[in-house]
Amino acid sequence: MPDLDQMNVQMDETALVREEIITDRKIGTIRMLTPITVTGERDMNRQVVYMGETQIMTQMGPLPISFEIKAQTLEEAVKGYGEAAKAGVQETIAKLEQMRREAASKIVTPGDAGFAAAASKIQMP
Repeated sequence: MPDLDQMNVQMDETALVREEIITDRKIGTIRMLTPITVTGERDMNRQVVYMGETQIMTQMGPLPISFEIKAQTLEEAVKGYGEAAKAGVQETIAKLEQMRREAASKIVTPGDAGFAAAASKIQMP
């Protein structure tokens, strides 16, 4: 159990954003993160960030994908959603493939957590 007195649970006053959700209720969602000050005023020293969200179907069910959309306005974010979504999906697939390769190349030895599971799949003739 972590020591609750040692936990740092303070919000960063310099990183506050107001989040708005924009969706067409068909393809995906854009989260518009507008920087604000601690008083709730728009922080003009920081740029609005547009984050896209979609999902792809996998053998294990839907996989949520998040990606940044490079845009200065909401209109640009809406127009750039498709290309940013494709790049986000490609990046996610590449990461999944890398994780699969790493898992496949791991050598299982006695004493490893996965050894018993791997050993149970061995069949003797």
